Amino acid sequence: MPDHTETAGLRDYPLARRGVLMTGLISGFTLATQQVEAQAIHTGTEGLDAGEAQIPTGDGKLPAYFAKPARKGTFPVVLVNEEIFGVHEYIKDVCRRLAKAGYFAVATEYYARIGDLSKMTDVQQIIAEVISKTPDDRYMADLDATAAWALDNGGSATRVGVMGFCRGGRQTWLYAAHSPHLKAAVAFYGPLGGNPSAIQPVTGLDVADKLKCPLLGLYGGQDASIPVDLVHQAEAKAKAAHEIVEIVVYPDAPHGFHADYRPSYRQADAEDAWNRTLGWFRRFGVTPAG
Repeated sequence: MPDHTETAGLRDYPLARRGVLMTGLISGFTLATQQVEAQAIHTGTEGLDAGEAQIPTGDGKLPAYFAKPARKGTFPVVLVNEEIFGVHEYIKDVCRRLAKAGYFAVATEYYARIGDLSKMTDVQQIIAEVISKTPDDRYMADLDATAAWALDNGGSATRVGVMGFCRGGRQTWLYAAHSPHLKAAVAFYGPLGGNPSAIQPVTGLDVADKLKCPLLGLYGGQDASIPVDLVHQAEAKAKAAHEIVEIVVYPDAPHGFHADYRPSYRQADAEDAWNRTLGWFRRFGVTPAG
């Protein structure tokens, strides 16, 4: 069965239209399942170089959103893995928040090759027709391509990190086990279980003892979709292999507690998690200059 963690406790809304596949990003909140509320945090572009980009891959270009300080310099890179709903305003705002902290953040629409999320109207369709059909090895290669693009456009080759939310948190675990170039990783409520398939052959738990960089995992104690016991299993497996892993469980937080545009948002936990994220990157060398 596919992973349904993005959908817990939410109701269906139609997706907005985006335009031609693989040419641009979603505008606004185009979520199939959300009761979209006013976004709690709005980060402007003052002092930033921010906008859309096209990431060259082995079989075409993928749309992406980036943000970095406008001043001259070489900046630490943070690859941002989206939820399953596309690179919408919340994900873009996360990139701008990182840029305000001195990072070159980039979020690629990794699912654009498989389907146009803006034209899909329910989450089951997204999972069945897009998420479950996206090969993990292709996703990892696209992350590599995104990192290469960032390095060619002002990013530091020696200061690269990755972070992600829900499904993107899963991909963060996988990429931390894939790339030898990462300094640090942060997974917000990334699923660790699931049923492997031919194109998605491993889970986060499977790779927990193969991490190539320190990983911070941020989870909700009230997240019915990700058992806390499984999170601690991954932590124990990583530590038994002498990996650096820190797991933080917010006892009263549900799934999606950092998503400030939906009812699951928990401000205090989200702020603490964000501060821990920036601290983790700084601690392990993904550090802004100055």
